[in-house]
Amino acid sequence: MAFDGIVIANLVKELNDKLIEGRIYKIAQTEEDELLLTIKSGKEQIRLLMSASASLPLMYVTDKNKPSPMTAPNFCMLLRKHLQNGRITRIYQPNLERIVNFEVEHLNELGDLCKKTLIIELMGKHSNIIFCNESGMIIDSIKHISAQTSSLREVLPGRDYFIPKTMDKENPRECNQQKFRERIQGKPISVMKSLYQSFTGISPAVAVSICETAGVDGQRGGNTLEEFQLEGLYLAFCKVMVQVEEGKFTPVIYYKGKEPMEFSAVRLHQFADCQAAEYDSISKVLEQYYAEKNTITRIRQKSADLRRIVQTALERNYKKYDLQLKQLKDTEKREKYKVYGELINTYGYGVAAGSKSMEALNYYTNEMVRVPLDDTIPVLENAKKYFDKYNKLKRTYEALSELTKEVKEEIIHLESIQTSLDIALKEEDLVEIKEELTESGYIRRKGGGKRVKITSKPFHYLSSDGYDIYVGKNNIQNEELTFQLATGNDWWFHAKGIPGSHVIVKGKGEEELPDRVFEEAGKLAAYYSKGRGNDKVEIDYIQKKHVKKPAGGKLGFVVYYTNYSLVIDSDITGLTLISG
Repeated sequence: MAFDGIVIANLVKELNDKLIEGRIYKIAQTEEDELLLTIKSGKEQIRLLMSASASLPLMYVTDKNKPSPMTAPNFCMLLRKHLQNGRITRIYQPNLERIVNFEVEHLNELGDLCKKTLIIELMGKHSNIIFCNESGMIIDSIKHISAQTSSLREVLPGRDYFIPKTMDKENPRECNQQKFRERIQGKPISVMKSLYQSFTGISPAVAVSICETAGVDGQRGGNTLEEFQLEGLYLAFCKVMVQVEEGKFTPVIYYKGKEPMEFSAVRLHQFADCQAAEYDSISKVLEQYYAEKNTITRIRQKSADLRRIVQTALERNYKKYDLQLKQLKDTEKREKYKVYGELINTYGYGVAAGSKSMEALNYYTNEMVRVPLDDTIPVLENAKKYFDKYNKLKRTYEALSELTKEVKEEIIHLESIQTSLDIALKEEDLVEIKEELTESGYIRRKGGGKRVKITSKPFHYLSSDGYDIYVGKNNIQNEELTFQLATGNDWWFHAKGIPGSHVIVKGKGEEELPDRVFEEAGKLAAYYSKGRGNDKVEIDYIQKKHVKKPAGGKLGFVVYYTNYSLVIDSDITGLTLISG
C-alpha cells in the first residue's frame, strides 16, 4: 500500500481546500489511537478521521460517523480544552514526509489568542498524533514514547518536538540533477531501492513506476546505468515531482478483478493492465480502498477455520487417491495372468513335468510368449494358480475403480468448496458454505441438529443488453440456480474442467442470445472459477434443459453430453452488479 509522501501531499492539498479557516466543532477519540474531528467550514460540517494505528495508520475526510466511548480519554479531553472552537489557519507537510501539521488558533482562559499545532505522523509502527505549543514543545501525544522505547526520540510532555532523521534522505522537491545522479549511482543497490531509500515521500510502488516510465530495469544496479538512462530516469522523476508541486494529482485505485491491488495519488505504470478507478478525492480513494481491503481481510480471517477443514480433507483425499491409483496400476497385469492360465490349459499337456517355463502361441495376439511355471507343482495346476491371481486382481480392480471414482468426486467437491471460499465476500456467504460442509459430514452440527438460517443470495448481474445473469456463490446456490431458478431454454455456463460457479442467463423467450451476452456470461463463469486471473479460460455453455443431475451426485455436480465452448478472459470490468 503506497501511503507515501505523495499521497499525503495530495491529502494536504485536499484538506487545505476544505478546512482552512474552518473551526473545530467536535473532537472524539473513537479508538485508543484514533481521532475523529468534526470541523465547521462555511455552511458544512466535515469529519476528519486520523489514526495512528501501528498496523494501519491513515487519515481522510469521511461522511461516516463513529461511536466514541462514554468517558473521553485524557488526550481527547486535553484537545477539547485547547482546540474546541479553534480555527485552522494552516495545514502543511514538511519536506514530503509522511507527516501533516495543523496550525490552530484559539482563545485561552484569559481570552488571549494562542497558537497550537496538532501533528499527525503516518509512519507505520512509529505513527503518532502529537500536540505541541507555539514554541514546538510537546504538550501531550496519543502515544507516549520513552527513551527506553526509542533511542532516537522521546515523545513525552515537556520534550521538544523534532522529526527524527532515521535515514539519510533528500527532499525530492529540492533535488537537482547532480544530487539525483549522486544518489542513484552512490549505492551498490538496485535503481528502484535507490529511489525510495534516497528520497523522502517515494514509495516502492512509485519507484517502480518511475523506472517503468523511463524504460529502465528497476532491479539493475544504479551504478551500472548509462548516461541516457540516468537522463531518462531523472526526467521521469521530475515529471512526478512537477505533478506534486503543481497539485495535479490523479487519485486512483487499481483492481485485479474485484480485488483492490494498490492505490495512489499519481498513475502507476506497472498497473497498466489492471482496471483503474479514478476519483476526484484522495479521501474517497483511501476510504474505499481500506473498506474493501478490510472486508477481504476480515472474510479471509473468518474463513480460516473453514479453509483449514477443507484443506485437511483435501490432503487426506489426495493421498488416498494417489495410493489407490498406484494399487490400480498393479492390477493391470491381471489379463496377462488370465492368458497364461488359458495357454497352460491349451498347451500344457505336452510340457514335461518339472519345467520352469513353456513357450506357446498367444492366439489373441498371434505372438509367441514365454509362460513362467512353478516346477514344484504339476504343470496343469499352474493354470489354476494363474486364474486365482487373475480373479484376485480382477476383484481388486473392480473395487478400486469404484473407490477411486468416489474419492475423485470428493476431491472435485472439496475443490469446489475451496473456490466458494475464494468467492465469498460477506459473512453470510460463509454461513452457507459451513452448512454445506456440515451436510457433507466435515463439521459436526450443533444446536439440536437444526439447519441454520441462510440469508446469502447469488450474484445478480445485468448484461449490456439487459439480460439477467445469476452466479452461484457456492454449491447450494449452484444447485438452486440450475434446477430451481433456471427454466429449459435459459442458458447455463461453467468453466471447463475446473471448480467454479454455475452461471445462468435468463432468456426472454427466444432461443438465441446476442453474442455479447454469451461473452459476458462467459467472463463471469471464468472470473468466478479457479481460473480467475487467467487470460484464457475455456467455458462450456448449453441450454439448461440439457443439464442433468446424476443420481446420488454431490451438491452442484451435473452432467451434460452436448455443449458449446468458448475461450475467454476473466476480466469482468464494466459488468453491472445488481445485488449479491
